[in-house]
This record gives sequence, structure tokens and C-alpha cells, in this order.
Amino acid sequence: MPDTGAPVAVWTRHTLAQALQDARRRTLELVEDLDDAQLRGPRLAIVNPLLWEIGHVAWFHERWVLRHLRGRPPLLREADRLYDSIAIAHDTRWDLPLPSREQTLAYMSAVLEAILEELARAPGELAPSELQVHLLALYHEDMHGEAFAYTRQTLGYPPPGFARETPRPQEGGPLAADAEFPGGTYVLGPRGDEPFVFDNELEPHEVRLEAFAIARAATTQGQFLAFVEDGGYLRREFWSEEGWAWRERERATHPVYWRREGTRWYRRVFDRWVPLEPQRPVIHVNAYEAEAYCRWAKRRLPTEAEWEYAASLAGGYAKRLYPWGDAPPDPRRANLDGIAGGTLDVGALAAGDTPGGLRQMLGNVWEWTASVFRPYPGFRPGLYREYSEPWFGTHRVLRGGCWVTRSRMIRNAYRNYYTPERRDVWAGFRTCAC
Repeated sequence: MPDTGAPVAVWTRHTLAQALQDARRRTLELVEDLDDAQLRGPRLAIVNPLLWEIGHVAWFHERWVLRHLRGRPPLLREADRLYDSIAIAHDTRWDLPLPSREQTLAYMSAVLEAILEELARAPGELAPSELQVHLLALYHEDMHGEAFAYTRQTLGYPPPGFARETPRPQEGGPLAADAEFPGGTYVLGPRGDEPFVFDNELEPHEVRLEAFAIARAATTQGQFLAFVEDGGYLRREFWSEEGWAWRERERATHPVYWRREGTRWYRRVFDRWVPLEPQRPVIHVNAYEAEAYCRWAKRRLPTEAEWEYAASLAGGYAKRLYPWGDAPPDPRRANLDGIAGGTLDVGALAAGDTPGGLRQMLGNVWEWTASVFRPYPGFRPGLYREYSEPWFGTHRVLRGGCWVTRSRMIRNAYRNYYTPERRDVWAGFRTCAC
């Protein structure tokens, strides 16, 4: 049975090899049914040509594992000139002399085979420094898998194979009310026993929180529809200056993949239009849209510290790795790994509740916060220096993962970040009382 992407208690050479193969199966499943024109795709600011991106994933493994860690020469002589995302401007990626589909797949296969051979050849346990490099490359591929999925959504391609005919768990309806927290001093960041954390999560540090109340569930499509039908997109009083400038520029009157036919609303799911599901979380909204809804509803977005506190520490418990405790995610607790084929009702998966009664803090949809993405005190760039540092101050923090996020990577302390105008990503939000 294929690995589900779930975390492992102890990383060994064998479990790492399994995870690398699982990540590659997912990558290939996300592109294998597309023709050559679809793999190139249109030149858009919010997507990459998929042919370039899958080659970039393989190059990243080779760059850090085979070349940096093992000292091996490049398998593809021109790889740096073709696939280094820091050096190659986004707009030029369609113009590169990329290898053919067959050549790209062969390069990907050669890189993975070389890494697996190195893992099998070396004796003994993985050194911590060695594991750090492998997990950096593994999680990088996992993140691109999520990007491949939203690229297919953006371009109206059919759903990937794992999201087509997968049975869904029992639906859970809505989930009303807030959970209240007294505030206090909280240590923001990882616990210290995780096998890998990204540089932007370090260093753990104390923050002081005032008492707050946060919604037990993410905002639903039905709730957001009430904002749309009340003219929320056209009422200046609900929008920040930046948000209103974005709305005027885009002429937005509703979420990007919604449309109205008569009195009924529909949303596009990959290449299909489906009736709007009122109890599913609103998704593909940006930070400006989330903030405008909050002002209309007389609510606000949580800060990332409030979000992590609510997910990790409540009711006298020690800080938890996941909302429900330290047991790894599974499909009863969180909608991750693409297993459900899409989002679920916000009231589903009660087994994943926090002790404070919050549901789906991990999985289903990423959740925008009010926090600008900034370094924690004492920040030092990690091995991949460009992972976080270039994006401080311009991006917004999101927490919690989405339906296609890999469960081996996500934790309460994990920080994601996008620019606030992004609507293509798998993002929704939950609100706090003002």
C-alpha cells in the first residue's frame, strides 16, 4: 500500500526512501495525464510552466542531496541554467530551451534513483545533518505538489487522478460559535523535538496575548455568500486601502471561481461547475477579501500567535504538535494528503478537535491570518537561504494546511506565506470576535 504521507516516529533510511518515492508518485500523478501543450501552459504571473516546474523539483533534490551532501557532479550539465528558481526570472521560464517531456522525466528518474542508491549504500543511522538536507528536499517536492494541484485548478484542467472518484467521509454540516481563550504568555514556534523545522519558525520566543475568542470552524461558503449578496464587494467601507485598490483593479464582485446563474450560485472545481456547497469552507479568497468579510461581519482575522495558541495550548495541556495531541494525522482527524478529493463540510472530522473545541485547524483550507510574514527574533537563514528571507515584509502568514497538503510536513507551528492578493491558492479563513 502506498505511503499516505503521514509523519513517521523515527526517520530511517528505509522510511525516507519510502517517503521520497511517495512524493515522486504524487508529482507524476499530478502531471502524467496532461499533454505537451498543457505542460507548457499559458504565460501567467501566478503559475509556472509545469514542464519547467517538475524539472525544478528534480534539480532541487540533485542540488542539495547529490551535489551539496554527496559531492557528486551534475547529472544534467545545463541544470542550473534551466531550473534555478532564484536566478531565473519567472517571466522567462516559458522561453528556456527546456528538455522534452521524455527527457525531463528521465532526468527526474535518474536523480531519484541516484538518491535511493546512496541511501541503500550507506550503513547505519541517518546523521541529523544528513536528514535535514533530505527533508528539506522532500518537503520542497511536497509543496510543489500542492502548487501543481492549484495550477490545474487555475488553468481549468481536469482534477488529478487522486481527486476524481475518491469516496468522501460523512459530511458534517456547519459548526457555529466561538471558543474563548484567556490569553497570557505563550512560546510561539516549534517545540524542539521535531525532526525538521524551516528557518522562519526559529527561534521559539515568548509572546503576550490578550483574551480572545476564535470561531470553532472556518468561514463557510454560505456565510461568505451572504456578504456577496449584501453587496460587500461594492461597499468601500469594508475594504482597506490596499484591498479596495485591488478590488477596483480586478473588478471583483465575488470569489474568483464563482458564478451566478439565475438565483443559483456555482463554483468551478478544476474543469467542472458544481452548485455552491453552503457548509464547505470558502476557498480561493485572498487576504483582502477575508478582511472585507470580517469588517462586514464585525469580526477580525486572528493573528498567527492567536491561531497557534488556540491550536496548540489550551485547558492546562502541554503544547501539542497537532490540534488533537501528538498522534500523527489520519483521515479521521484531518483532511490532508488529497485523500478526500477536495474540501469537506466545516463540521466534519470531529475526532480532530482541539481540547477547546476548534475543528479542522489542520487540513481542508489554509487560513489567512492578520500577521505580516516577518522573522522571529534571532532569525538566521537556513541552508536554503532564499526559502524565507526574501519574502519578509511583503507576504501574509497562513496556517493549518489544506486538503492536498502532505500530512508528513504540516504541524501547528508550520508557517506558510503568500502575498495578500493571491486567490489561486487553497486558502480560506476563520474569524475572531472583535
